[in-house]
Amino acid sequence: MKSLLALAAVLLSGCVSIGLGGESAAQVQLSLHDAAIASVTRRAEPLANALLVQPQPANALADTLSIAYSRREHEYAFYQFASWTERPVRQLPRLLVQRLEARGVAAAVGLLGDPLRADWLLTLSVDALHHDVRTPPGVARLALTAELFDRRTRKRLSHRQFEASTPTERADSSAAAQALSSSLSKVFDELLPWLEADLQRAAAPGEAAALR
Repeated sequence: MKSLLALAAVLLSGCVSIGLGGESAAQVQLSLHDAAIASVTRRAEPLANALLVQPQPANALADTLSIAYSRREHEYAFYQFASWTERPVRQLPRLLVQRLEARGVAAAVGLLGDPLRADWLLTLSVDALHHDVRTPPGVARLALTAELFDRRTRKRLSHRQFEASTPTERADSSAAAQALSSSLSKVFDELLPWLEADLQRAAAPGEAAALR
C-alpha cells in the first residue's frame, strides 16, 4: 500500500519521470526478454496435453510503459528518456509461454483466450519490477506469484511467489532493463521445476490432495 500511495503521489504531481544521469537525451524503448531460454533443455515427454497461462492484475509499476527506479524505500520515479516496448504485465506471461514451450512442459501451451482446450491453468501476477538504486549502481528486483488451477474442478492446487535480484552494471535504464531480464530468467528457472513437480503430482491418481 505504501508503494502504491507513493506512486500515486508521483503521478498526480505530474512529475512522472526524472533521470539518474548518464541517460541519452533521445527517447529509447527497451524490452524485457528471457536471457536463458536458448539454454533450456527440453523434456523427453510433456506432463500435460495442454496448459493455459492467464495474466493477473499486477503491481502498478508493472502495468505501465514507464521504467521504474527507487532511490528510497517505497518511493518510485520513472526514467525520463526510456520506456518499455510493452507493459510488463502483458509481456511477462508471453515470455513464460515461450519458456514453457521450449521446455516441453505440455504438448500445447497458450494464453487464456487462445483457441486451446486445457485442464490446467497457470495464473501469473507481477508483484515487483523496478531498479533499486538505493546503493548505486543498484539491483534489478523482480517478483512474481504463480498459481496452478485444475479447470475441471475449478480448484487451486498450488501457489508460490518467486523473487530474484540482479546487480546492475550502471545506474541507468539500459542496464536496468538488462538486469531485469536476468532476474526474469532466474525466476523462470525456479518456477518451472515447481510447476513440473506439481503438474506431475496432480496428474497422478489420488495425489491432488498432496499439493499445497
